[in-house]
Amino acid sequence: MPNTDQAAGIPRPDGLVLAPFRALRYDPAEVGLAQVLAPPYDVIDADEQAELEARDPHNVVRLTLPRDEDGPDSRYAVAGGRLAEWRASGVLRPDAEPALYVYEEQSPAGEGTAHVQRGLVGALGLTPAEDGIVLPHENTMAGPVADRLALMGTVEADLEPIFLVYDGGGAASRLVADVGSVEPTVDITTPDGLRHRLWAVTDPPVLAAVAADLRGRRAVIADGHHRYATFLRYQDERHAAGDGAGAWDLGLALLVDGSAFGPQVHAIHRVVPGLSVAEAASRAEKGFRVEELSGGVDEALEALDKAGLAGTAYVITDGARSWLLSEPDATALAAALPQDRSAAWRSLDVTVAHLFLIRVLWGLEDREDIVDFKHDVPAAVAAARESGGTALLLNPTPVADVAAVAAAGDRMPRKSTLFVPKPATGLLIRAFADAN
Repeated sequence: MPNTDQAAGIPRPDGLVLAPFRALRYDPAEVGLAQVLAPPYDVIDADEQAELEARDPHNVVRLTLPRDEDGPDSRYAVAGGRLAEWRASGVLRPDAEPALYVYEEQSPAGEGTAHVQRGLVGALGLTPAEDGIVLPHENTMAGPVADRLALMGTVEADLEPIFLVYDGGGAASRLVADVGSVEPTVDITTPDGLRHRLWAVTDPPVLAAVAADLRGRRAVIADGHHRYATFLRYQDERHAAGDGAGAWDLGLALLVDGSAFGPQVHAIHRVVPGLSVAEAASRAEKGFRVEELSGGVDEALEALDKAGLAGTAYVITDGARSWLLSEPDATALAAALPQDRSAAWRSLDVTVAHLFLIRVLWGLEDREDIVDFKHDVPAAVAAARESGGTALLLNPTPVADVAAVAAAGDRMPRKSTLFVPKPATGLLIRAFADAN
């Protein structure tokens, strides 16, 4: 039975709930589906937004990142009117019956084996972090939540799912594993080379088995912390307004078993403009074993990967010269890290990088105007070269370590992990009007 937040009358599930819903989907007779999907709103820069808008007049980016057309902050009303228009014209249509959706993303094989990620998309029962069911691992900022809240209030829909990871092994995992032998509802490849397949699951006994399997589990937010915070804020507002229970008590989510068909986790690298790599290496010697490397950046990354198997390690480089930092001084490190935080948090490479290497050894303030972030090595190296600075390259954080930090009630330093592939936006929309 669900619990209730007595202060606000808000229903709280007593376990992990991923419920069927009637998805609002693009009609393939009206649009080319591969041309109307987009990445999550928060990874789209200005150039990509313009490219997506030009790709198709019905691209979902026109809903998730609408532009002001009738004065400041008119973009939210623009998105609401546009969604209503697309529904009325038949571009978007609700499915006939509620379903859970198995969603697969397959990357191009390239030089190796193609990566396959597959999980369940459904309506997630909303619970605060203190309930220990849906666990965040990063902090949020007020600005993005306010933006998404204003958008949600006008479109009255969940436009894109958050991304959850859990330890599976039960009925839900079996459903996801076995569905590949069935003809999918959707099978397309987007311009970025990702293949997307979708299956609708409506069989009542199967749905009941999945619900029972998930009830006693917990999940970690891999991506979408601001969207989840928005779900909770919107739920609070609707209940405070006296609207009672409704579609706002759930939020759209992709749930992936991290042990099977799970995501890849990439590191997010740091750049410190103006700090030469030679000076960075010299300062690091007070707390690390520092070794200058021969060869190029690719060889340095191989050394980083190998050193990371034994513990915390980094490569610092400007593209021309590189150093490996490893074996941090235990006494100095312990003095730099707060002892009231969990062991899982204190052992993270990103924690050591920010609190020990950057703050203590390099003597820098840990601010975004001093420490920049790049999602790939070439971008980090290029930024270091252009600024006369240092690229700090990290190993990716294992999914198990992310989960351990979340389970301990801690939050990782900002921009710690990059889970890929991210679910495409526009494949499944959860409109509140279709909830019943």
